[in-house]
Amino acid sequence: MKKIVLLFSFCLGLVLVQGQSDSNFYKPGQVQDLQITFEQEDWRYLLDSLRFNGDDMLLGNISINGTTLKDVGVRYRNSRTFRPGMNRNALYIKLNYIKKKQNYGGHKVLELSNALRDPSMVREVLGYEIARSYMPAPQANYAKVMVNDDYYGLLVNLEAVDEAFLQTNFGNTDGSFFKSTPNLDETPPSGCRSDADGSLQYDGEAKCYLHNFTILSEDGWDDLIELTRILEQEPQRIEEVLNVDRTLWMLAFNNVVVNLNSYSGRHNQNYYLYKDKDGRFNPIIWDLNLCFGSYKNTGVGSDLRFTELAAMDPMLHMANEKTPLISKLLQNDDYKKVYLSHIRTILDDFFLNSAYESRAKDLQGLIKGAYMEDRNRYYNAEEFNRSLTSTIGKRSKIPGIVQLMDRRADFLKGQDMLSIIPPAVKNITLAKREPLSSKQIKDFEITATVEQFPKEVKVFYRFGGEMDFQQTKMMDDGQHNDGEANDGVFGVTLTPGSGQTSVEYYIFAENAKMVSYSPSNYMYKRHTASLAELNK
Repeated sequence: MKKIVLLFSFCLGLVLVQGQSDSNFYKPGQVQDLQITFEQEDWRYLLDSLRFNGDDMLLGNISINGTTLKDVGVRYRNSRTFRPGMNRNALYIKLNYIKKKQNYGGHKVLELSNALRDPSMVREVLGYEIARSYMPAPQANYAKVMVNDDYYGLLVNLEAVDEAFLQTNFGNTDGSFFKSTPNLDETPPSGCRSDADGSLQYDGEAKCYLHNFTILSEDGWDDLIELTRILEQEPQRIEEVLNVDRTLWMLAFNNVVVNLNSYSGRHNQNYYLYKDKDGRFNPIIWDLNLCFGSYKNTGVGSDLRFTELAAMDPMLHMANEKTPLISKLLQNDDYKKVYLSHIRTILDDFFLNSAYESRAKDLQGLIKGAYMEDRNRYYNAEEFNRSLTSTIGKRSKIPGIVQLMDRRADFLKGQDMLSIIPPAVKNITLAKREPLSSKQIKDFEITATVEQFPKEVKVFYRFGGEMDFQQTKMMDDGQHNDGEANDGVFGVTLTPGSGQTSVEYYIFAENAKMVSYSPSNYMYKRHTASLAELNK
């Protein structure tokens, strides 16, 4: 199997120049206290006007959990949930609007979602929490927002995908950086594809990309165009320019949780692309307000009905050339196996065990009091209470999260491609120094039992936290400290270099139809060992 390049994030820490550090600012179990003050009494009218007339901001002050920051900029978010005259529009707050070094806990921007079309108020917080188990994704919790001493509303507090996010998750901020922002209000420029949107279809001229993407770095258009060219013309080179594994995780997540207001749905929107220090673009999901089936259009045909959402094809768009990020990757049998493995992992971790339902109920319990006090809320108490188990609304028909996802999990579990039993990696051991022996262990001799007819087993490893992962095969031939040949025990010896005394690793196993990993959440947790431990 081709090596899928795996990139990992390391928090490097942020220097706080002004503002208060708060490690709990995005912790899911917290409700933040935000108090905004404007000098103007007609601030609602002014914010409406600014929203219609560009990106200017209204100057104000904000208190965040008791810490006051002055001269911040406030405007309504550039989202399609904005409605003029609405009492509870989503907010975008720039803490360093005037004072360029002003921040709160390293964050210079606050993104506050109004959770329109989510009567449960948990879609974004729950969705991001699941996503963060497998890929870099924003943190999210809640904020009780006051404006000029009046209760504006309970909003979802989203971590912005900005320099602080990039530094934390990628270790740098100077890569090419884009957001998919299809211009749905204007006709594409002459000579451009009429239906490209944010799909990453290769287009002839830069103007075509400007119509569908916003650049957030100083430059990088050539990088984006080259990504789309390789995707279309040389997909065998795709790992040179794209973090394939993280992309497959995003696509698997979108499919399992029916997140169609995304690359996987109509317009292929609501994601970022960041080119890391290794020269590979990483997709970053954004705007999960409509996940769990609140948005219903795949981009092909009409909106899906409830039964169609629950039974949505796990291979959606595999044959659709207009969604090359899906079709090109899933035409590769190796990538397809990994994608299906990721779907299975998400199902096992959150949905087949009902962990998501328990978490959704906990989140609703956390916010219920604050939400009921919100006179500007969009849904009444009865709709909030039924929102997990019943469809809400006669027009939008927003499915209950549990109502939808229990049926979807059962549907996916029953699909032939997902019911195949993957390889099982068990009994991982490392050779230790024999008791009373003076012979020191200098190598890492790893063995593992692998069941369910494995045809290939590999170990991905590194001897230092900043190094790239290397890979090598584990063998069941009786010659790699693996016991008898063909006994289901695979072995490998990893030899560290001078001064290298520890190893971090995970195991990949493949049979004819499926792949599996140990640990299953290898993106953030790996097996570890040190020579000191083995020589005790």
